[in-house]
Amino acid sequence: MALIFSSLVLSNYELPKVAYAQSTEFREYIDTFDGYSFMYPRNWIQVRGAGADIFFRDPLVLDENLSMNISSPSSSAYKSVEDLGPPEKAGKGVLRQYLTEFMSTRLGVRRESSVLSTSSRVADDGKLYYEVEVNIKSYANNNELAVMPQDRVARLEWDRRYLSVLGVENNRLYELRIQTPEKTFADEESDIRAIMDSFRVNKIEV
Repeated sequence: MALIFSSLVLSNYELPKVAYAQSTEFREYIDTFDGYSFMYPRNWIQVRGAGADIFFRDPLVLDENLSMNISSPSSSAYKSVEDLGPPEKAGKGVLRQYLTEFMSTRLGVRRESSVLSTSSRVADDGKLYYEVEVNIKSYANNNELAVMPQDRVARLEWDRRYLSVLGVENNRLYELRIQTPEKTFADEESDIRAIMDSFRVNKIEV
């Protein structure tokens, strides 16, 4: 029975101050059922029922969170993250998926988006990972029903950075997603990079 549950290791870690400016305590989350693991800040809280495989958020910066998306084992047969093409192509796909998810039916809503960076790396587990960063801004008119254009003034609703780490194992595509407001990104960047660097996909023992 225990095999069907994910395991959460509650050990605390403090990442080297040489690599990261802040000395944030981290915990390691290990999902032995789906086959992945990552570190997250100790003060972040888990939110259940958020629609992702796992979801954590910062209790102080409510717009900052992380989640895990995994492709269905019955409808995917990934062999490598390179199945997505080069990182640049994967980045466009990631942005397109975000924009699809954020599609709004409200009148007067406009989104501006861009891929900020794409890269690849081989981690200490010998596996290849892609990293993608995108920015999305959402604007809405303050009076979308106004007849005159000058009465429909667009205002910025939110400005966020989305960072994804993509990996493949068990014939499935894993995507660790991190969301953070652009205005706080510089202050939170060291913790975000630590989370991204810690992400691993693991072989599921059958």
